[in-house]
Amino acid sequence: METTDKLSYSGRIADLSEDDRPREKAMRHSVRSLSNSELIAITLGGGLPGKSVMDLSREMLAAADNSLDKLSRMSIAEMCKCFKGVGPAKAVSLSAAFELGIRCRDEKARANDVVRSSKDAYTYMRAYLERLDHEEFWILTLSRSNRITDRIRISQGGTSATVVDVKMLIKAALDRLASGIIAIHNHPSGNDRPSVEDDRLTGKIKEAAGLLDMKLLDHLIIAGDTYYSYNDNGRL
Repeated sequence: METTDKLSYSGRIADLSEDDRPREKAMRHSVRSLSNSELIAITLGGGLPGKSVMDLSREMLAAADNSLDKLSRMSIAEMCKCFKGVGPAKAVSLSAAFELGIRCRDEKARANDVVRSSKDAYTYMRAYLERLDHEEFWILTLSRSNRITDRIRISQGGTSATVVDVKMLIKAALDRLASGIIAIHNHPSGNDRPSVEDDRLTGKIKEAAGLLDMKLLDHLIIAGDTYYSYNDNGRL
């Protein structure tokens, strides 16, 4: 399977040999044979006068340091602003393709909704939090057998913080008759280490839950493709 993009040709797709055109190549050899830039080109659909869709796709990858993950984190507005020839339709199509890939990856992992470890909770929630450019705070409510009964977004904030009302959090858990709670929030900075405020909030949630015969099982901080677990680190 080809995993790198070689700048082996340029110009219009119509000027390429038929076997080198992304769609024709996919039909002959499967989609898995395409490079990252070719996959992006198919998703974008077309370029603009003087720039082929292949040139445009390579330009987008280069701007993201040839990282699909970095490109996928760009918002629709950022794509439209940064790349000439990428309007809302192209940006939405590419964002949708990235989102489909993420959901496909996580679908199997979420099929069994019993949480046995911090990794299970992280796998269940990462698609909702790992690519955000702002902080969000969620909880998972669990039954006595640690089966997930619901996921609830408690708050949404800015790039470095979000305000959490512990009373509303506990009410949401009570409404679902939760036996256990897992708190989850993200750090858009990519730093998974908890802050002093994270520690304080964790303590308040644990205390409030305990008063109502619920247990705070974990608090996860998701930072891109990694996470921090209070439980794994012996802090609950």
